[in-house]
Amino acid sequence: MSDATLNGAAPAAPRKDKVETPFRRFVSEFAESKIAVAGLIVFTAIALVAIFAPWIAPQNPYDLAQLDIMDGRMEPGTVGGGGFTYWLGTDDQGRDMMSGIMYGLRISLMVGAGSALIACVVGASLGLLAAYAGKKTDTVIMRLVDLQLSFPSILVALMILAFLGKGIMNVVIALVIVEWAYYARTVRGTALVERRREYIEAAQCLALPTYRILFRHLLPNCLPPLIVVATMQVARAIALEATLSFLGLGVPITEPSLGLLIANGYEYMLSGKYWISFYPGIALLITIVSINLVGDQLRDVLNPRLKK
Repeated sequence: MSDATLNGAAPAAPRKDKVETPFRRFVSEFAESKIAVAGLIVFTAIALVAIFAPWIAPQNPYDLAQLDIMDGRMEPGTVGGGGFTYWLGTDDQGRDMMSGIMYGLRISLMVGAGSALIACVVGASLGLLAAYAGKKTDTVIMRLVDLQLSFPSILVALMILAFLGKGIMNVVIALVIVEWAYYARTVRGTALVERRREYIEAAQCLALPTYRILFRHLLPNCLPPLIVVATMQVARAIALEATLSFLGLGVPITEPSLGLLIANGYEYMLSGKYWISFYPGIALLITIVSINLVGDQLRDVLNPRLKK
């Protein structure tokens, strides 16, 4: 008999260990990489800045009433004529670079995430259909994928935008066309393995509709590689959009992204006005690197065989 029982105290309740759920396991494995956690924190901060830019930006850089042409190309830390301090300097139109970057992040993230999401839906659907239907359907879809991937993405996007013209929606359409093949090939490879599983055969024996077998039973088991590819493609889409905007075929000047901000200061680089292109370039670099760090760790967590 224990001392607690002899003294009249109630015995202590047995300790219950926390049940390790798949989500807890995923979080613990992801947190093993401090660099990936730092990347996630940085990207979250960037996304919040982009979302709340109209409320936290020091200036609306595209409101003509707030601009002064006399404040054009001011160095970082300079106080303008109205007493406003430009911590990152101004561009040739007198727009605050810090505010311009905040607003530019909104366009870059919106175009990158939007195009990646649409391309994921289109590519994943075609990949599932190719793996499940097989035969001629698989052959046609995969030949289209091979044809798409045989051309440089930037070249295809340039040709599409040369035909469609500038505009956010046109950029999204161009990026979807050059990105869907990556999702289709990834999902098809995984779905070919899953298609031979017993649960698919059981669903077929029950005469379930094809769409239900594809999206209710087959797709959930293809999600791990699909999530990794989607994360990487967001960073790739942001880089492609910045390249297109830098070349003058991306978003219009009234809704500039980071790529267009970099292009605005390119001609002033040799004259010492480095900050017009430098700071938007740093913001673009940090955004892409943070997404890639998260994607690398997701790949290792969701597919342990690829761990280094």
